[in-house]
Amino acid sequence: MRGIFAEKEGSTERTFKRGFSISHGERVLIVDDILTTGNSIDEVMAAVTKHGGIVVGIGVLVDRSEQKLEFGVPLFSCHRAITPTYGPSDCPLCAAQIPLVKPGSS
Repeated sequence: MRGIFAEKEGSTERTFKRGFSISHGERVLIVDDILTTGNSIDEVMAAVTKHGGIVVGIGVLVDRSEQKLEFGVPLFSCHRAITPTYGPSDCPLCAAQIPLVKPGSS
């Protein structure tokens, strides 16, 4: 067993650099820290299949997706954190005049 990682290249593609590679037919378990929209997982899955790898499952530490996401393989999470969302008129932070900030992300 080995661990490798995919890096961003451009705005929507992941690739294997630093001498990492996926062999044709290699079985791959994708592991990520946080699952929110699934975009990062989709990008890594595309990179794996582009190189002939076979994604057999996905593991995440925290699943905070708003709805159940389907990737076509089993998804395992260590923790499920429901993240509430609000429309602008229902936002409690907006009502309290607390400024909204977007923390860093990929």
